Amino acid sequence: MTENQAQDALIALRRILRATDLNARQLASSTGLTPSQLIVLQLVTGAGRVLPSSIARQVHLTQATVTSLVDKLVAAGLVRRTRDTEDRRRIWIDATDAGRRLIETAPDLLQDRFRAGFDALRDWEQSMIVSILERISSMLDAGNIDAAAVLDSGDIDR
Repeated sequence: MTENQAQDALIALRRILRATDLNARQLASSTGLTPSQLIVLQLVTGAGRVLPSSIARQVHLTQATVTSLVDKLVAAGLVRRTRDTEDRRRIWIDATDAGRRLIETAPDLLQDRFRAGFDALRDWEQSMIVSILERISSMLDAGNIDAAAVLDSGDIDR
């Protein structure tokens, strides 16, 4: 590998990091939400009503992280918590009218664009990309860092 190839790889990584940061800033500017909050709101809006444990499973986040994200969405008036009438231990999450309106006007998430492009690739191309990204993660000693399928920098529960 030449020094030029290493520089090209670092430039590509920097572009990915910048795209992630710019998307998060655009999202915050237009909606006031982080990518993680928008993903949770999308899930809740699509489901009609959902249990926090189901949200955690579907978005691959811990229950504590989902609780923190839902707290922020409740404070913003975008979702509400409702106790189950039959089992008072269960709490349902559903979107408010404001939450549904926000989803209708929210910009696309970067991971949605990535997923669409990734899904259009052949299986062998997808496998190669996953393998390369896992190798890069390992090279940066990031293999053990807890992460969710959210293209965002910083803490996931913000």
